Amino acid sequence: MPGLAAAELDAVSLVRRVARALNRRISDLVALLFRHKSAGSFGAVAGFAIAVVFAWKFLRSSSPARPRRPAAPKRPLPGSAAPATDATEPVGDSGKLSTRQIVARRLSGCRRVTCQLIGVVFEEKSPEELQKHATVRPSVVELLLEISKYCDFYLMETVLDDKSEENALAALESAGLFKTGGLNKEKVLFCSSEVGRTSFVRQLESDFHIDTSLEIISQLSRFIRCQLFVSSVEGGQLSANVFNSLSLEQFFS
Repeated sequence: MPGLAAAELDAVSLVRRVARALNRRISDLVALLFRHKSAGSFGAVAGFAIAVVFAWKFLRSSSPARPRRPAAPKRPLPGSAAPATDATEPVGDSGKLSTRQIVARRLSGCRRVTCQLIGVVFEEKSPEELQKHATVRPSVVELLLEISKYCDFYLMETVLDDKSEENALAALESAGLFKTGGLNKEKVLFCSSEVGRTSFVRQLESDFHIDTSLEIISQLSRFIRCQLFVSSVEGGQLSANVFNSLSLEQFFS
């Protein structure tokens, strides 16, 4: 505003004139003090100093205050990383989470996961069927690959003979589950009874176990952080750390 600018210029000019006058007066007084070192001279200097202080305070309070400009927001340097946020970034325009994000949320920090093959990964529902053939469900392939990238992942099954083991490994390899390196044949375990499968889970100290046997789920509920009971029927009174789902992919959907 023009009026505000003129007032500021007048105040600045007044301060400069007073400063020049004070400078000359102080110089004269200092010279007088050194020529006449008397009590009166010291008193005069002290009184004048007090007057200068009061004059300076008066001029400072009477000068118009300048409005402060709001601080400009800081811009990140070129090539620097953007600040992290707690919100999960959606994939694509649909806003849906990716399979990797869903896996991370569902497993909730679990670093070792064990999973049964029959009825979860395979189309087959019994060890007898596995003696003849093994078929990986196409809908779980991507999910299993993401789980194997996220954590230490083991597959296991109760089998009746060596042929069943061969069928299972061949089906997993044919589906491409051993190509990424997160899952390999050494992490596919076989046993001859459900007791053996339970023992595998406890020895591996799994954080999250997936199974179709309610008996195994019940036995492990005291020792495993989380479990998923895959079944078409409700599990009844399950423990608080046991989830129930129709399928693996439905739980991770």
